[in-house]
Amino acid sequence: MLGAERSNATLSELAKMTAASQAERTVLEEEFNWLLKEEVHAVLKQLQDILKEASRRFSMPSPGLCEGQLKQENFILGSSTMDQVKGVLTLQGEALTQADINIKVAKSSQVMHFAFRDDKQWKLQQIQDARNHVNQALQLLSSRDESYTFKTGAEVNKLMDAVMLQLSRARNRLTTPASMTLPELAASGLVKMFTPPMPGDVMVNFYINLSKLCLTVYQLHVLQPNTTKNFKSAGSSVLHNPGAMFEYNNTKFEVSHVHKVECVVPWLNDTLVFFTISLQLCQQLKDKISVFSSFWNYRPF
Repeated sequence: MLGAERSNATLSELAKMTAASQAERTVLEEEFNWLLKEEVHAVLKQLQDILKEASRRFSMPSPGLCEGQLKQENFILGSSTMDQVKGVLTLQGEALTQADINIKVAKSSQVMHFAFRDDKQWKLQQIQDARNHVNQALQLLSSRDESYTFKTGAEVNKLMDAVMLQLSRARNRLTTPASMTLPELAASGLVKMFTPPMPGDVMVNFYINLSKLCLTVYQLHVLQPNTTKNFKSAGSSVLHNPGAMFEYNNTKFEVSHVHKVECVVPWLNDTLVFFTISLQLCQQLKDKISVFSSFWNYRPF
């Protein structure tokens, strides 16, 4: 008799627990449905607003000029190497439209002056790629407007992963300059942009590093045939050091001096901040989905 009473009590407790569990599950399902229908779209709208602002930074219009004309900005290059290199760069969107550079030759202290030819401009591929990735992220977000109903958390996660991939690629293009070998740099055509033409013992490179526009100048000397027994061609790098050797057009060279100068581009810093905020929003939404997913996967009995 006592055992039967205990059994009935246990069954009653289990029934209460089951009812409580069911009630809790019902509440969670309602919250999850609200998340899918309302909060997801609120986050997508927020992401779109931020990334549209980021996209605008890449193509700021020029005030007072005809529509479609991009703003030109001049940046003074700063140096920590005793002013061996000075210059002013003109940036218009993703293109360097002018570069006015003075280089002090190490041996003679002679100052050489170079500027872009009027018919030339240099596309900064990093900026172009970053902008393209932002626009791809915006296309992904706009493909799920407010009328679209997300049915599962996995569907939301899939969209967030795709957006985060584009944003990570955009950020990486600005934070990770491309490595180049010295022969690749010599063949890039950049030295042919200038007037007067740069001499064969000078090479330059432009690239983006975070929010900075960088110029590297390499001064070279030709290695004589009797001094090349220890010749070892340098590998690929963003910045080559003095002593690096390479061969180009059957001539062996050694880097004698390297000068790096840079300037801060404020709107590039803005875009990096927008990328960070957007990635955080995506991850926060994924984390909320994960909380509900962990509940569905938990079985108390």
